[in-house]
This record gives sequence, structure tokens and C-alpha cells, in this order.
Amino acid sequence: MAKLTKKQKEAASKIEKNKLYSLKDASALIKTVATAKFDESVDIAVRLGVDPRKANQMVRGVVTLPHGTGKDVRVLALVTPDKEAEAKAAGADYVGLDEYLQKIKDGWTDVDVIITMPAVMGKLGPLGRILGPRGLMPNPKTGTVTMEVGKAVQEVKAGKIDFKVDKTGIVHAGIGRISFDADKITENAHEIIQTLVKLKPTAAKGTYIKSIHISSTMSPAIALDPKAV
Repeated sequence: MAKLTKKQKEAASKIEKNKLYSLKDASALIKTVATAKFDESVDIAVRLGVDPRKANQMVRGVVTLPHGTGKDVRVLALVTPDKEAEAKAAGADYVGLDEYLQKIKDGWTDVDVIITMPAVMGKLGPLGRILGPRGLMPNPKTGTVTMEVGKAVQEVKAGKIDFKVDKTGIVHAGIGRISFDADKITENAHEIIQTLVKLKPTAAKGTYIKSIHISSTMSPAIALDPKAV
């Protein structure tokens, strides 16, 4: 096991062992334990009492964070010519179709979100093995396959994110930057937690939200009290 640096030890000492923090206190504390010289990402990990292997317990959804993610999201709009102007006006970083489909076939995936139209999905099917593992395949459930291309681009740029429970039953999501005010971190975290609560599968039994942790890119995780959120 790698030894902790002096800064890491100092950060860890500020977090009380076995203590469950309120969301407000954790959001303030995370700003004091982040030691990197860059603007670290703030992430949340929520362990759910579901079995992701069962289709009726899969948790997946979208949420628009009130204060965005603090990240410049690179958007590719794969659209027909009649929708190109709309996508560009909404702020898409890359707009086109066949030329970008070819670039993806050649291995290019330097984007964060791909938005497309129902009519184009047939062309994207063969690229599933490239886009799927990277979480880039558009999906109607997350609003990335739509005729309202401009609106979809604007929402993603404004802080709309999609999430999905992983095979271990945990939902991971970025909820901001360490430069955010503690209140903004709190409100973003609260938004995604409340969205998860609303998405509780009827087939899920027992405790639904088992644990919640927030951390920054380089910091130790801070445990939250699920009952207090």
C-alpha cells in the first residue's frame, strides 16, 4: 500500500473516523481537505440497495444540477443538414454526420456527450462497441436522442448529466468543482440524491440508500448520514 503524503495525512486528520456528516457540513469540509493545486472535481458515490443484475432494479436517469458541473462539456451533435444550424446556435462543439461517423470508426471519441436524432440512430448502431464502453452511446431515456436538438444541447451545456447504477450497486456522478461555494456543492448533491429517491424501483426491498460519500479528485471520502439528507 502506498504511503500517504504529508498533505494527505493532514487532510485525513480533518475527517472524523466513523462519523456520518450532514450534507451541509460535508460540503464545507470537502473544501478544506482538497490539497491539489488544480480545481479538483467534486464527486458523489451513492450505494443503493438494489440488484443491478435484475432489470426491474436497474436505476438510471438524468438530472440537471442547479449550478452545473463546472466542467466545459464537449458536445457532438450528429444531425442531418437541416438541424445543423440549430445545433450550432445552441452551442454544440462539433456538428455534422458522416464525417464524424467516420472519425469515430477510426477511433476518435474526444467528446463528453453525443446528441443525435431518431433517424440517425441506425447509423450509430455499428459503432456501439466503440461508444458503449465509453458511455457515449445516445439514448432516448437520457434525452440524447431527440428531434429537439437545440434544447438538448443547451441542457447538457447547462449541467444536465445522466447516471446509471454500476454492477456493484453504486451511482457515481460529478457534482461540481472544489472552487464552488459550499452551498452550491450542497444544492447539487441534494438534487441528485432526491432524484435517486424518486427513481427507487418498486422491486427494491429493505434500505434503499445504504451509504453516501463525497470526495474530491485527490481527497479522502467523507461519509454522509443518509437519513439526514
